[in-house]
Amino acid sequence: MDEILERSHELKQALMDFVLDAEGDIAQALETYAAERLRRGSGDNTQQDLTIDSFLIEGKVGDESPLDLFIASQVNLSESDRHLLNSWHRSFMGLFAISQILPDGWELLNWLTNKSYIVKPNNSQTLQAIERLKLGEILLTRISPVTDNYWTFSSPYTLLGKLGKPKLAVAIGNFKENYKHHLYSDAPDVLEAAWNSVYQYHQDFIDFFGSDEITLPGYQLNKKIAEFQELITEKRLADLGIDQTKSLSELAIEAGVQEEDIQAAVKETGADAKLVSQILNNKSGNTKMVMPKVDLPAELKKAEQVTAISHPRWGQMFLPTYNKFQTLLSTEDWQSVDGAEKLVRYYLENKNINAFIWHRLAEQYPSSLEKVLQIVLQRPNFKISNDLDAILQEFNKPLEPDLPDIASVPIHLHELFQEAVAEVHKSKPKGKIPKKAEKGFK
Repeated sequence: MDEILERSHELKQALMDFVLDAEGDIAQALETYAAERLRRGSGDNTQQDLTIDSFLIEGKVGDESPLDLFIASQVNLSESDRHLLNSWHRSFMGLFAISQILPDGWELLNWLTNKSYIVKPNNSQTLQAIERLKLGEILLTRISPVTDNYWTFSSPYTLLGKLGKPKLAVAIGNFKENYKHHLYSDAPDVLEAAWNSVYQYHQDFIDFFGSDEITLPGYQLNKKIAEFQELITEKRLADLGIDQTKSLSELAIEAGVQEEDIQAAVKETGADAKLVSQILNNKSGNTKMVMPKVDLPAELKKAEQVTAISHPRWGQMFLPTYNKFQTLLSTEDWQSVDGAEKLVRYYLENKNINAFIWHRLAEQYPSSLEKVLQIVLQRPNFKISNDLDAILQEFNKPLEPDLPDIASVPIHLHELFQEAVAEVHKSKPKGKIPKKAEKGFK
């Protein structure tokens, strides 16, 4: 084993001891960090270990990370030790497939970004635990750099085994839900492109609907969203310089792929075949991204009213009770509105009603919203201008957005999920797609 690899294990143990033995601010920060994350997960030993491991790098004690505090406290560290420790700021969680077994480690493919890493164990215990891993198996774990050429396991791993496409799509969907900020953490260009797509979607939404908010009966809104997506596709085709007079077979020849491959890539999605062919033919080297199909959820298609709201970072929201909430806030005797308190509590407790919606309502109805929350929460001193964010955090609503579902995704993920859907359809030709399959990228 390389000397620097052994040293990485020693430094990791010292860092872990530094944090776990600490009192005061570090201990308090760890307790808060762990409580927040374990509330979202299973709470098992592996989840706890992953939480502590991520706190070492990502946690905050004041304005500094525990890793930075550790480096500052160790006056006798060599320059190489400091360089190694500082490189751990690039460590990240991933969903990895074992693509090659090497004499002293593995080549792992991060399914989220299609990037490969040479990973070596830095201690005998880890080596013994993972030497039985097989080619093609999927691991959920965190890795940290050791040199410019290889990485090591930073945390325990969860072995998911060999997964077919439907189960792999579900695993990626679960990762997206549970580790949102690690989605493209090793590919900043992909992350930037995804966020830019959300901003562009918002601009297109305003151009099409004339506002960032529209309320229609569910069936009408569903039709309008379909028209909107068709317009976006046409715009993308024009931006890419695609000759729409050409047949799909002609475009397939230009892209160097079979027409059947393009058709397979767009099946079940409503995506435009010509757009996919141009993406496959992209010679510029830019990140290949695909906008997912946006559907009104089935239960809302028959709703009497649905409000669609767009934001350049929070994305798109569909709310069937938004007008009812506005009516409640516009009514002097709001408690006379049928189901008023139940609706307010639903908006507080439902994770899909995000902080942006609350701030939007607070801006439009500051006085009435303040009075409503004072009564519903039994907090007569509540002030909307000072206390709203604290209330939102109390109800587990992040104040900053995660990457929304409408963000464009790398084409390899888009294709994986569509292939997974196709496989489910083949196995159950007359049945519905199981709900769990919907956790993948759409």
